[in-house]
Amino acid sequence: MIRRQPVSATADHAEERTNPAVRLGFQPGQVVQEIGYDDDVDQELREAIEGAVEGELVDEDYEDVADAVVLWFRDDDGDLTDALVDATTYIEEGGAILLLTPKTGRSGYVEASDISEAATTAGLTASKSVSVGKDWSGSRLATPKAAKSKR
Repeated sequence: MIRRQPVSATADHAEERTNPAVRLGFQPGQVVQEIGYDDDVDQELREAIEGAVEGELVDEDYEDVADAVVLWFRDDDGDLTDALVDATTYIEEGGAILLLTPKTGRSGYVEASDISEAATTAGLTASKSVSVGKDWSGSRLATPKAAKSKR
């Protein structure tokens, strides 16, 4: 005897709650450029993003504009403002930057006030912050709405 389980219409909502890539707004078909990749990145998050966009992340050598940028940044990686300004040159107007920094107490931790100041100086606004793994926190940064309306 085969028992069929009813499929809930809320399955997508469950994925939104459990998949950090979906919570952060990644969608199928997006081109996502990854900057700052190193041995310490969260591989599960990378795979979740690739699953959400249904494709591989492109690297820093990608020669076209992307829909979004994933920026892995540690305190000793240099100037965060410069990194964010550089990242904005890789994305479509109105695109998002997912800034990933080590969590409090981890090597390379970046103060929240430093993130806020750097984002503001780079002309970005923080729209969402989320824990994205055991060792990493994410801040979703976007260009201001005024810039989007110029399209």
